Amino acid sequence: MTDPAPAPGHPRPRVLVLRALGLGDLLAGVPALRALRRGFPVAELVLAAPAELAGPVAATGAVDRLLPASAPGRAVPAALDWDGPPPDVAVDLHGNGPPSHRLLQALRPRRLFAFAHPGTPEIEGPPWWAEEHERDRWCRFLEFYGIPADPTELRLPRPPQPSPAPGAVVLHPGAGAPARCWPVERYAAVAAALRERGLRVVVTGGPGEDDLVARLAKQARLPDTDTFGGGLPFARLSALVAGARAVLSGDTGIAHLAVAHGTPSVTLFGPVPPSRWGPPPGARHRALWHPGPEEGDPHGTRPDPALLRITPDEVLHALDRLPANP
Repeated sequence: MTDPAPAPGHPRPRVLVLRALGLGDLLAGVPALRALRRGFPVAELVLAAPAELAGPVAATGAVDRLLPASAPGRAVPAALDWDGPPPDVAVDLHGNGPPSHRLLQALRPRRLFAFAHPGTPEIEGPPWWAEEHERDRWCRFLEFYGIPADPTELRLPRPPQPSPAPGAVVLHPGAGAPARCWPVERYAAVAAALRERGLRVVVTGGPGEDDLVARLAKQARLPDTDTFGGGLPFARLSALVAGARAVLSGDTGIAHLAVAHGTPSVTLFGPVPPSRWGPPPGARHRALWHPGPEEGDPHGTRPDPALLRITPDEVLHALDRLPANP
């Protein structure tokens, strides 16, 4: 793939990538972003994503500019604040349907990369496979357009600042929906067992999860120094995860951050299986998953039955099997 000729009045061609989703989505898309960076080495690569992801976006080393864009939940933004001539290339890394396709088409890009969909028959893209792993999906997508991509290219550079709790086991009880939140009481049982072994345990939470963090800290009898609520700034969270002994969480952004830093992790899955969002194979990461006869709703209001089949003893056994974090 070679860079397109720039639009008149612009010294560089511009590639606009839409992925206006969360931290985990961004980190799962890092291999695709790096492939685009190599595929268009001269172009200005602009990523339309939430403004609060500026830190991890910069850490990927693949993006020249963040264009703030977001919508509630996982919806497609209503519009993009794009300036100047149309993008030379627009890339839909957001989804597979007409809403994201139409958003980019409205900017009149010279080329559009998108999955095929019956609602936008004019787009000749690859087919969408619902059961495909997220990292593999976007790499296959780019290869359809002649851009080689490696789904294992996930790592972020080690943060320059020191960890606020080096060597601790990090527990993160929150997630994007209650369906993916393992019960606080079970996290507390794991925390108590780890502390009896002499390990330091800290708890983190994202924005709006202060009550959840406080409940876990109280039940686990953690001191204030080991409680990180309110959504840590990315640089501090990244340093905490990179310097941790291990990370325990549900299927959410911090699990992907542990993978990005090579930090040993145990991730609790339900209702979405690890075959779609789980860590890469290897001894450093354990995915616990007990499927039932039907897949639940990942946006449900109660912990999913598959998640509730995971016990504290099973989690402790998985943590015991993790290698040391160098």
